[in-house]
Amino acid sequence: MSAPKTADRIALVTGAARGLGAAIATRLAAAGHPVVLADVLEGVEDVAARLRAAGHAARAIRLDVSDEAAVGALPEALGDWWPRLSILVNNAGISPKVEGRKRPVAEIPLEEWNRVMAVNLTGPFLLSRLCIPVMRAQGWGRIVMMTSQAAHVPSSITGAYYGTSKAGLMGFARNLAAELGPDGITVNSVAPGRINSDMVAGAAPGMNEAFLARIPLGRFGEPQDVAEVVAFLVSDAAGYLTGTTIDVGGGSYMP
Repeated sequence: MSAPKTADRIALVTGAARGLGAAIATRLAAAGHPVVLADVLEGVEDVAARLRAAGHAARAIRLDVSDEAAVGALPEALGDWWPRLSILVNNAGISPKVEGRKRPVAEIPLEEWNRVMAVNLTGPFLLSRLCIPVMRAQGWGRIVMMTSQAAHVPSSITGAYYGTSKAGLMGFARNLAAELGPDGITVNSVAPGRINSDMVAGAAPGMNEAFLARIPLGRFGEPQDVAEVVAFLVSDAAGYLTGTTIDVGGGSYMP
């Protein structure tokens, strides 16, 4: 079975209303992929509209990735786009804070812990599980997990539940890569460091400055820096990469 052409490789990007998700969707659209932008935020409609105004094929879906029923309704919602879904970027994620600071473990409510796990880890599981059959039918697919530098090392900025969920996502990606390799489907992770975004802007005073001092390249990343890596991973050029994690942090983490 021959691989589908780029224009037939529909990409689904979660958390696409702003920040990294919007940048990734925009970059994939520029590469010629029809894109489905999914988010709980209504701003996702505006991003899709801008892409359509620029001549790209784009659709917006309001979606809570942790809701199994809502995820299961995607094939019907996408209609004739669904059989051509070839790319999944699991980007949606949350990192709760109190006045810009993380909660210590002893102060994390169970409800908040469960919500972070549901969005950051269970959501990617639900979406990946749903998309596997349609990718297998094409004999080609790309799944990208947006994890974090916080999955590698403790963070002074994000809570323990965030790092735990992202480390779990990285492990899930490796297991899925081994399982899906024979089907022509690659699964990789991207681990951003400090990237200019709403999440960064919400940090308590002084925290960003302290982090910046530890970045060899001397700047925070931009969403486009991450989007370029994702675009590579879903391309034919990355056809022999699977089960790996690419760190995009300006050198702030060097394993």
